[in-house]
Amino acid sequence: MPGSYPTLQPVPHSPPPPAVEARDLHFAYPDGTAVLRGVDFTIQQGESVAIIGPNGAGKSTLLLHLNGILRGTGDLRILGLPVETKNLREIRSRVGVVFQDPEDQLFLTSVAQDVAFGPANMGLEKDEVETRVKDALAAVGMGGFEDRAAHHLSFGQKKRVATATVLAMHPEVLVLDEPSSNLDPKARHQLVDIVRGLPVTKIVVTHDLPVAYELCERALILAQGRIVADGPIEAILLDTGLLAANDLELPHGFALPYSLERGAGSCSGMMTQRMT
Repeated sequence: MPGSYPTLQPVPHSPPPPAVEARDLHFAYPDGTAVLRGVDFTIQQGESVAIIGPNGAGKSTLLLHLNGILRGTGDLRILGLPVETKNLREIRSRVGVVFQDPEDQLFLTSVAQDVAFGPANMGLEKDEVETRVKDALAAVGMGGFEDRAAHHLSFGQKKRVATATVLAMHPEVLVLDEPSSNLDPKARHQLVDIVRGLPVTKIVVTHDLPVAYELCERALILAQGRIVADGPIEAILLDTGLLAANDLELPHGFALPYSLERGAGSCSGMMTQRMT
């Protein structure tokens, strides 16, 4: 018909890929010790997820897979990219890992140099590097410390600067390994407040259950090389039997808000347990 036009069909939009997707991930050290024994989980972009478990459960080993430092068998994808040699450079530019010991990330003569190291090695212009250093230090409350030597800082301050070295890379996924370890209560609260406000996907690897609760909406329990439970953090922490079965325990005196305890039944219905 003259003057008529074909109806345009909407173009379907593909959903963004998960931040992390692991399927049947296995890993054994050269001496034959099997640490990961078929790990399966998915973390969507924008989530805050705790990976909790007892010492020796394989949490640190799993963390080192997330940017390809360790490579196991199975399928592991980060932001849709298979963790393969050809993709490692891009994956490491998009996933920032803050290690348990800040000394592992602070090795230059000043705080500013440490924070600038990553962006400078990305080939960014000097002005952009300086902007990133300033913004990252401001984000962790360490503005004004640019000229200080990291080894003169307190442990808590070193943790914050180590976090800034990662934030300066503008990661899409932030992975924190035992972020509260060796921190006094004040430094712990400061770091939690900083991390909670960061607008990125967050993965917190820890055995500190209160910190997991403060930072994350969801928890995975890693035990005996597998994910044995996956659900809302409240449901996981209220299930004392589940915690005990996996050598986890809330510290004495810590209690979830009363409103959460009253709603535990509805949370528990959303939790998946894969006990073996």
